[in-house]
Amino acid sequence: MNLLVLGAGYSGKAIALQFLSEAETVTGTTRSAEKAEVLRQRGLNAELFDGDIISPALAAVMARTTHLVQSIAPGRDGDPLMRPNSRPVAALMPNLQWVAYLSTVGVYGDHGGAWVDEDTPCKPVSARSVERVEAEQAWLAFGRDNSLPVSILRLSGIYGPGRNGLCNLADGTARRLVKPNQVFNRIRVEDIASATAFLSDRSLGGIFNITDHEPAPPQDVVAEAARLMGVAPPPETAFETAELSPMARSFYGENKRVSNRKIRDLGFTFGFPDYRISLAQLWQQGIWRG
Repeated sequence: MNLLVLGAGYSGKAIALQFLSEAETVTGTTRSAEKAEVLRQRGLNAELFDGDIISPALAAVMARTTHLVQSIAPGRDGDPLMRPNSRPVAALMPNLQWVAYLSTVGVYGDHGGAWVDEDTPCKPVSARSVERVEAEQAWLAFGRDNSLPVSILRLSGIYGPGRNGLCNLADGTARRLVKPNQVFNRIRVEDIASATAFLSDRSLGGIFNITDHEPAPPQDVVAEAARLMGVAPPPETAFETAELSPMARSFYGENKRVSNRKIRDLGFTFGFPDYRISLAQLWQQGIWRG
């Protein structure tokens, strides 16, 4: 196996590290030389990629790639590998055997707190989620046209070491915003990595929700983090009166409970099925700062 992770950021790097022991080569891309050096220090190969220009070195990596994880968000022009003026993926990666595309549960849009699963029609609200749906469809079509398994991983709110409610409390940025009946799903970054490996090992294609078992009010997660740390939680703030960026406010415009039953029915086990178990592990093992 020769794995290429396009966009080896927080999730992409975790995925790359997950495959390090089993793959012949693991390469991640990033936009900066500094971040590329960080990847190399972790034992990964690294190449620069700005989402537009493919260097000769990256082209050589692509030519031998058998497994691809695409973690770069699309823009207005679409997925960086699926634009009309882009060289066809099949030509860039002639040895490709399996693809994972990292998407978001935001593609479902708002369902008023109801449960959704992979069969629920997408009705994205934000422009970024509309772009995700288009990218998903492009990758699924690529899989059909080339008889390749393409896994679409729809991720909920990502957190883990260095990015969690404990960190927010420690640096003074935690807030307990309260919007009645609002819930969110979450996912530990390590579970994203292990789910990707699970799907890859079985050469599975299709759409999969990669999310925890328990959609919960965001203020409850902050309170649990404070309890673990032995500190007073920040006061509750009504969502209607809170000062939020347009993007942050847009997240609260979507309310749904996302089911992960499909991948669990295939035999996958989440290491961190709910935020309580996850925060406790981060705190007790002292890895919450990353």
